[in-house]
Amino acid sequence: MKSDWLKVIIAALFEVGWVIGLKHADSFLEWGGTAVAIFVSFYLMITASRHIPVGTVYAVFVGLGTAGTVLAEMLLFGEAFKAAKGILILLLLAGVVGLKLVSNKTEKEGAGS
Repeated sequence: MKSDWLKVIIAALFEVGWVIGLKHADSFLEWGGTAVAIFVSFYLMITASRHIPVGTVYAVFVGLGTAGTVLAEMLLFGEAFKAAKGILILLLLAGVVGLKLVSNKTEKEGAGS
């Protein structure tokens, strides 16, 4: 189970890579890296969804990927930081953590029946 959550987190990191690649790739090598990142992120997300509810996997994947992409744009490409954007990212991450906690509780209850 923990390895499945690790897959979701790694998939989200690769999502950040391919989303940035879609915007900034200029060479064959960069486009190749973007394609590999797409494949890896979706492969990990799909394999994790075999043991974690698919809706939860997708929500966590997209939430972490979105937060990571926004942060990467600020750190790597000079996107301006705005307090509202920071608050919304924190809210998004709180929702992701909440989904994980609810999912773990539901899975434990389901295992006992």
